[in-house]
Amino acid sequence: MLHVMAEAARSWSRAGLVLTLYLALASAGVAWSTWRGDASMWRLAGREDSQTLLGIVAGVLIGLGYVFASRLAVHRFEWARSLHRDMRAMLGPLPDAEVAVLAVASALGEEIFFRGALLPAIGLSGSSLVFALLHVGPKLRFLPWTVSSFVAGLVFGQLFLWSGDLAGPVVAHFTVNFLNLRFLSAHEMR
Repeated sequence: MLHVMAEAARSWSRAGLVLTLYLALASAGVAWSTWRGDASMWRLAGREDSQTLLGIVAGVLIGLGYVFASRLAVHRFEWARSLHRDMRAMLGPLPDAEVAVLAVASALGEEIFFRGALLPAIGLSGSSLVFALLHVGPKLRFLPWTVSSFVAGLVFGQLFLWSGDLAGPVVAHFTVNFLNLRFLSAHEMR
């Protein structure tokens, strides 16, 4: 019983740390946007015709497409299975509640900072590059994760520019992280 309680405390401690880090990232984005004079970074400055609903639908479709591509890679390529094994070992077991917390926190924190605050300041390519650098792993075999993060940053950023609203990129990011973290936690690759 004590082991189960210790494991639950460790798991929620990790979730608390992640929440704190992503809240700090979102707060930094809000502070930076405010300092630059942007009234709202949720909506693209100068866009009065935001496509929020279409952005959300596109976000779901983009997220599902990204998940499909990552699952296809895991089933077809050894480098993807190796990356899956390494990330699974790094993260350990993730209960569904923790997966949800991680997915929501990362989607909101990263999208507010990278697309809402950083993209208007340094552009699509620059914000995507900084986003990818946040996703650099400890070994060279994590490079595909970094490259795919750069591509995701470009796609999420383009969705933000097209829709004029962060809702679509947040939904896409949440979809990718939630489904991929659940898959990562539930499936052990040999």
